[in-house]
Amino acid sequence: MTTANVEPAKRTSNSTILVLCLVFVCGMVGMAYAAVPLYRLFCQVTGYNGTTQRVEQYSETILDRTVKVTFDSNTSNGLNWDFRPAQRAIDPKIGETVEVRFTATNRSSVPTTGTAVFNVTPMEAGAYFNKVECFCFTETTLQPGETLEMPVVFFVDPDIVKTRETKDIHTLTLSYTFYPSKTDKPVAALPAKTEGQEQKL
Repeated sequence: MTTANVEPAKRTSNSTILVLCLVFVCGMVGMAYAAVPLYRLFCQVTGYNGTTQRVEQYSETILDRTVKVTFDSNTSNGLNWDFRPAQRAIDPKIGETVEVRFTATNRSSVPTTGTAVFNVTPMEAGAYFNKVECFCFTETTLQPGETLEMPVVFFVDPDIVKTRETKDIHTLTLSYTFYPSKTDKPVAALPAKTEGQEQKL
């Protein structure tokens, strides 16, 4: 093989490797973007990691057995809200649809938007904790000093008593943490005007 033939072959080989590397990098980036929604979908379907289920209809079966549900509320450091449940615990019957309320107050001087992340413990019970209505399904915006009551409508699936891992669970904890919304941008304060500036205007 002559030198003239070797050079084009090397260039072709290098181009192939470059294309394969680019395809690999693009694939990894795509998988990184898809990982979070796919993980969320997996958690919602299986109840993995204490993720609760979202449903559109109430339970048709109510058992003659109660379960204690306690409520935990938190806010991240980047959100100046006072967030708490109206009551710390209830004892509904399994399968009974109940409504509880949380309140949030914006203690900052600007409008802010938050998103609630939630889970249920013990984690095995997440698949049986069904929410019909929840403020966590959407973002929440509060004006400065505004207080908002936010309902959660849920029931504990009667099938929880049929599974070996969950049949002896008597207490569940529904926990929420509010984080600043990624779409929420801080409002910059306007500079104060001096007397001289006001006269010029």
